[in-house]
Amino acid sequence: MVNVTYDESGSITLPEDEEVVYSPGDIAWVLASTALVWIMIPGLGYFYSGLLRRKNALTMIYLSMITLATVSFQWFFWGFSLTFSDDASSFIGDLSKRDHFGLKGVLERPSIGSAKIPSIVFCVFQLMFAAITPMIAVGAFAERAHLGPIVVFVFLWSTLVYDPIACWTWNSNGWSYVLGGLDFAGGTPVHVSSGTAALAISVYLGKRRGYGTEMLAYKPHNTSYVVLGTVMLWFGWFGFNGGSALAANLRAAQACIVTNLAASVGGMTWMFWDYRIERKWSAVGFCSGAIAGLVAITPGSGYVGAPAAVLFGFLAGTLCNFATQLKFLAGYDDALDIFASHAVGGIVGNLLTGLFAQASVAGFDGFSEIPGGWLDRNFIQLAYQLADSVAGIGYSFVVTTIILWAMHYIPGLRLRVSEETEIVGIDEIDMGEFAYDYVGIERELRPVVAAGFTSPEPGQHERNMEQHYLEGVESEKRSSGGR
Repeated sequence: MVNVTYDESGSITLPEDEEVVYSPGDIAWVLASTALVWIMIPGLGYFYSGLLRRKNALTMIYLSMITLATVSFQWFFWGFSLTFSDDASSFIGDLSKRDHFGLKGVLERPSIGSAKIPSIVFCVFQLMFAAITPMIAVGAFAERAHLGPIVVFVFLWSTLVYDPIACWTWNSNGWSYVLGGLDFAGGTPVHVSSGTAALAISVYLGKRRGYGTEMLAYKPHNTSYVVLGTVMLWFGWFGFNGGSALAANLRAAQACIVTNLAASVGGMTWMFWDYRIERKWSAVGFCSGAIAGLVAITPGSGYVGAPAAVLFGFLAGTLCNFATQLKFLAGYDDALDIFASHAVGGIVGNLLTGLFAQASVAGFDGFSEIPGGWLDRNFIQLAYQLADSVAGIGYSFVVTTIILWAMHYIPGLRLRVSEETEIVGIDEIDMGEFAYDYVGIERELRPVVAAGFTSPEPGQHERNMEQHYLEGVESEKRSSGGR
């Protein structure tokens, strides 16, 4: 039986250590925030799915769930220990039994993140961060990678990239934490690392077929999915940032208000920039800007005031919008602009935190003390934020590239699909299932349907699909001169 008792107020205490007191309200808030962050993961899947073509629509929704499952096992097995072990080095944790390998000893003792909540609560909350981060990067595999090897990639990437970066940022032994870097909810561990990984993935995979031509000048196949995904992400981000206070207090409330404000301003800013070009009020543009604003405010959400949040949203909506053009300048195919939204947005947030972090805001929880940023005349803070950002970019890009090329030469783990698979779609080839129905896929592969079409005989539907697949491949080869 767990050795805990309750005092007269209903708070949880440990008999062997009377100084340890857990408020049920704090535990409830962090567990509720865990659920909020969980819903962000399928939300990201729907957001990505809506932006793609119909023939790859189910893939991203599937990947959001399989990524969550893979990282849940990895976090239990050794991820939590590698990130938050008590005896961690300045770079990575260890795997001793005492330090949570296999979640040994992870229960009622105070967590390394905060003595105000037990370790088991902190563990499950941080699991959601560990799960959504590779899912952000996985979007770069869109339309051109096999699904099976992605599971292996997620496990390896979480172990070799996310865990070390999260350790050096949030573990009290980590080099960035000791240096004085400020990252409230994941600017570098979540967004910079995943956005940079997406860049490495895009470079490794190469361009999709028809890149730079009208073939890929398509609009999102389901704008409603884009909006739905944004709603789920925005909703969950209150737990993402607010929950990072690790207690139900004024700092959590402040994190929620600046989160909502930055998202609102970011969405409107991006939409207005797009309006100047097409004279259309774009829902996709607004959603993209809202995500950029949420990304940027993440590292500073527990450190900055509401006026600063307006600037976070405006600069994220502006700089991330223009950063979408980097892929054309550098010649890489980032299908979902993940580097522009997450890596650039994360860097913007990190640097602005160095400028606008305030000791008074951090103190809203009643005990946190920081020197602040430039507003508090702590000018060295910007250098700390820059060092952490550069380290995250460099480490993530190099190690992600190594993982990709190591898998490339292992039989069965090569990620890039064939030209034929790319033509037909990942949903058909790797899943045999579709987000909607067969008819929609048939129309993409064979736009002209003969007049007088009647209901197919049993089995005819599958035969049609096979025939359309062969015709589609031959047609594509003829149009490309037999290449």
